[in-house]
Amino acid sequence: MKVTVAYIEEPPFGWTEAGGNVRGADIDLANVVLRAMGVTQIEHHKTTFSELLPGVEAGLWDMNVPLFVTPERADRVAFSVPVWAIGDGFLVRAGNPKALDSYAALARQPDARLGVIAGQVQHESAKASGIHEHQISTFADQARAIEALRSGDIDAYASTALGNRILAQRMRESLLEAVEHKLEASDAQQSRPLGAFSFARRNIRLRDAVNAQLRLYLGSPAHRVFMEGFGVTHNEIDPALRMSAGDGDR
Repeated sequence: MKVTVAYIEEPPFGWTEAGGNVRGADIDLANVVLRAMGVTQIEHHKTTFSELLPGVEAGLWDMNVPLFVTPERADRVAFSVPVWAIGDGFLVRAGNPKALDSYAALARQPDARLGVIAGQVQHESAKASGIHEHQISTFADQARAIEALRSGDIDAYASTALGNRILAQRMRESLLEAVEHKLEASDAQQSRPLGAFSFARRNIRLRDAVNAQLRLYLGSPAHRVFMEGFGVTHNEIDPALRMSAGDGDR
């Protein structure tokens, strides 16, 4: 049995090593689960974020690496049980000269500019927090957004707090730093968004088989140790576990 998994370049969730090998928290989790199902051939297909949902819908590949679950996306694809829950953060220039530690903080500065990846939930989160569209620049991938940040074209790049933290560590440079969002008083009770694998809605059998293995593996000592190697801890795992016993097709 062969399964093709689509991914994007976004450490620590997925990346292509110099020799062409594909690694990452999401990639390696998919590999473990698929092998436990008896899949003998796993292929990894690099794509852009905007192509993930249309590609899996069209049957160009079998499943996507986890992405945030939203009602709009759930109308298009079948989601697995959640595998992580992660809040947002910024990547900014060293010293965070504009003190940007939340979407609201950026919204209060009309001259501040934000970079997001086209189609990712951070775009809507930014607008919902009062950031005007003219303050937002969209990019096809992470590499282009970071280059814009380095050059000063944007003041912050929005992604997951975990992803930005690991990215800053991997780049090992003093020019950029990761900032986890501080919740505004009105958001104090807000839960972290959930991420899950996604499948074509006509491919429910594969989704259900993946779910069965995820429910056996998620939260186990082996899973926790494995994920810690990518910087994913109980802070990201435990909130997802509380949801994983339910129906993954949200």
